[in-house]
Amino acid sequence: MGDREEQGEGHVASSEREDSNPEAETPIAFNNQNEILRAIEVVERDSLAIAQSFTSLFASLRLALSQSTTASLHHIQCFTDATGRLQESVLDAATKGNRYINSCLRLNEEMKNIDGLASQLKILRRHVDVMDSAVNKLLHIS
Repeated sequence: MGDREEQGEGHVASSEREDSNPEAETPIAFNNQNEILRAIEVVERDSLAIAQSFTSLFASLRLALSQSTTASLHHIQCFTDATGRLQESVLDAATKGNRYINSCLRLNEEMKNIDGLASQLKILRRHVDVMDSAVNKLLHIS
């Protein structure tokens, strides 16, 4: 992922820009790219934490269930312990899952603002093209 960030994914090479139609969309420079990257990092970190929670959960269950081989008081105690660990792990995973969802929602909100920025950049480009044409006409007249 780091390689993509450094390469500026979504940017068009200068030779490709020169060959393309001037009315075509230009790449968007995100003003809040750091916020988007931070949100993506939080999502990745939370995803890893959720995976680790489930790994821990299954390891706890495997250990608890392997130790309980008879239907004795020891077996019931292990089952109770496994249930307690399962409850803790599920609560932990649910908390991390909620953080993950909230991070995704924040990222979605950040991405909504990009459409408005793209429209503004298109309008600005048209204005610059009009001014460029006007300057060229003035220079050719004089």
